[in-house]
Amino acid sequence: MTSTVLILGAAGRIGQVLAGAFADAGWAVRAQARKPLPTALAAHPRVQAVRCDALDAPALSAAARGVTVVIHALNPPYTDWDRLVLPLAQQALDVARASGALLMLPGNVYNFGSDLPPRLLPDTPERGNTPKARLRIEVESRMARATDLDSVVIRAGDFFGGPGSGNWFDMAMTSHLDQGRFVYPGNPTIAHAWAYLPDLAQVFLRVAQRRDQLRGHRRIHFPGHTLTGAQIHASLEALRGRRLRLGTLPWPLMRLGAPFMPMWRELLTMRYLWEKPHQLEDPTLEDWIGAVPCTNLATALAAATGSTPAPGPYAVAAQT
Repeated sequence: MTSTVLILGAAGRIGQVLAGAFADAGWAVRAQARKPLPTALAAHPRVQAVRCDALDAPALSAAARGVTVVIHALNPPYTDWDRLVLPLAQQALDVARASGALLMLPGNVYNFGSDLPPRLLPDTPERGNTPKARLRIEVESRMARATDLDSVVIRAGDFFGGPGSGNWFDMAMTSHLDQGRFVYPGNPTIAHAWAYLPDLAQVFLRVAQRRDQLRGHRRIHFPGHTLTGAQIHASLEALRGRRLRLGTLPWPLMRLGAPFMPMWRELLTMRYLWEKPHQLEDPTLEDWIGAVPCTNLATALAAATGSTPAPGPYAVAAQT
């Protein structure tokens, strides 16, 4: 029998990548979104669009009938987190519980607070000392407390790759590559956790394929790529075949404008992520899913930026 997955937020960045990965693997995909799905995804023969609001309980309940897995891939804008994160999470939990499906959530490192340690393991203590940390901790706590629900959080670093834009990688770091400039939000010598979305989607798929062995609540850490800004900078120079000037975000200006610019205010609260070295580790993940997907960095960056590898004096850096 064909397994069925309901993806909440299928028109979003990670939702699109997950929907494509599951559909290509032979799953029937019910793709929830308020807006029309991208053309390529909508045309996939194993994708069924579910056009409704994510808080429309009757519509979601109908869409969830008979599904094996529900993936909560909804992520409101930073400025709407206080208002929407918990209601959306509760909706996903209720829908999965009613259908008997496994609930899957893409997690992040916010749970560890502003003093996050350099090595982040599934059992690393969480610290709710920022507003977003408290919200994420509460979301995952609700999942863990639901004794009548099977659930898994797959925690990953900052996303890159996949369709669309709207994150640090697209809107800051690579937005000026054509002008010969690479913008890094923090200290370029500090390690940072990254997740290439096609790799992360394969982890979701492999875990979902073991749904029958998942009982209760489980946390998984996807290692992805742990990179300094300098490593990304060098690899992008290699791909572009040219030197890229290194810039940073105008943090002092953003601080001055924060009272009048809600998004700047929210970004400032996350600045600590670029000041604290951190990487995700999970010693048991390979035992659980086999070889952990990790696309070569040069290949992943080329796909994420639409770059064609260029020969020249920078080529060696692209392979490191």
